[in-house]
Amino acid sequence: MKKFLFLLLLFPVIGTSQNTLNITIEGVKTSNGNVSVAVYNQENGFLKFDKAYKSDSTLAKKGKTKIRIEDLPEGEYALAIFHDANNNHILDVNWLGIPKEAIGFSKAKMKAFGPPTYGECTFKITSDHNINVVL
Repeated sequence: MKKFLFLLLLFPVIGTSQNTLNITIEGVKTSNGNVSVAVYNQENGFLKFDKAYKSDSTLAKKGKTKIRIEDLPEGEYALAIFHDANNNHILDVNWLGIPKEAIGFSKAKMKAFGPPTYGECTFKITSDHNINVVL
């Protein structure tokens, strides 16, 4: 009986620690392809797709596209987003490594000589959160 009571008391604490991130991506030029989102929770591996904490994609909608990432614990996160207009599931770049498809980041923009850092893109989640990102 004591174990059962302990589990009942513990359940509400476990059940409330996950949050939803609602992302509105603005500046989507066409309804072709998908918009892909990578969520990072640490600086190490930032912008390496295989190091993303979570990722998802949805069909592109010209103008604004919305995507929802669920089950995020409280913490610090950074987003990298791109419009995969040709739907080949990779970010196309030119021979210099400069993206040929529209990209965006949480709280930061591309710089003249490369992408922003993890620290420039981070935001905190302590509850359900809404964020806008412009491509």
